[in-house]
Amino acid sequence: MSEFSLVDRIICAASDAWINDGEVLATGIGIVPRLAASMSMLTTNPDLMMTDSEAWLVSEPVPIGPRNGYQIKREGWMGFTRIFDNVWSGKRHAMVGPTQVDRFGQANISMIGSDYDKPKSMMLGVRGFPGNSISHANSFFVPNHSTKVFVSGEVDMVASVGYNPARLARGWSLDEIDVRLIFTNLAVIDFGGPNHQAQLRSVHPGVTVAQVQEATGFELHIPANVPETAAPTAAQLALLARLDPHNLRASVLN
Repeated sequence: MSEFSLVDRIICAASDAWINDGEVLATGIGIVPRLAASMSMLTTNPDLMMTDSEAWLVSEPVPIGPRNGYQIKREGWMGFTRIFDNVWSGKRHAMVGPTQVDRFGQANISMIGSDYDKPKSMMLGVRGFPGNSISHANSFFVPNHSTKVFVSGEVDMVASVGYNPARLARGWSLDEIDVRLIFTNLAVIDFGGPNHQAQLRSVHPGVTVAQVQEATGFELHIPANVPETAAPTAAQLALLARLDPHNLRASVLN
């Protein structure tokens, strides 16, 4: 279990997103976020709540892909009513995959183009991003770090709230916004810089700070020392093999 890929490193790093959350509902949208949440539940935060992606809480993460006889260990019902109770109370931390992110941490999954009536590309719509982002913690996974994703201006459609004082809802402060971490194929970013500026937290092996900044359309806060993203442990790799027995994660960065 000594050999591992970049996506393995990213998943294991991303599992720390929930490390200090305690008993909250973890939602990972996509292969990498789901595996990261599963890894966290089995290692750094056993208090995490997780669903079977249908309507039940589970006592252990469900492996992704064909189950081949795996029996889901259900603990209790978790339908939409209870999901929304967790969302509105702040007892949830989601990791999602935005199409665009700007310097404020505002994300877009709705459309591309300057004219909303005639977009260059129409996508999902804002879905649950507005309510989720104002109510609970959110982190992002971006498989291809580039200026097309990390845009120089504001995102084309603000689907989720960020650290933009001009767009804060009435009665809210920037300190109540909780955009945690961004995991990409180049680096890990947080919003711990001055005045919630996006900050480079670590770079992956073979990637320089300059390369990350060049691939980002806005200025990052660069600390004096930027470490390399930690390598997975043997125990983590063994868990990954169990959580992703069909190696579906291998296609994520291709």
